[in-house]
Amino acid sequence: MGAVTDAITVEVENLSGHHTAPGLAELALALARSIDDTDAATARAVAGRELRAVMADLRRLAPVEAKGDAVDDIAEQRAKRRAAAREQAAGG
Repeated sequence: MGAVTDAITVEVENLSGHHTAPGLAELALALARSIDDTDAATARAVAGRELRAVMADLRRLAPVEAKGDAVDDIAEQRAKRRAAAREQAAGG
């Protein structure tokens, strides 16, 4: 595989593209391969423009990943402190 194909493969996997939009994911990979396989500047430019559009669609369709933020971290620490206090109060 080429550099573009490798990068797009990783991004599609991270976006769960094969699960949410398998056709678009395969199209993105095919476009990436065509970019890697040609030396014609015009063909690369056209495939690159189409690849950008397909990847934008995949990013929009990707499920929102729930990542913890500072509030979640504080809530988790508070829950741990409460659990430890309950355990200590219970004689543990």
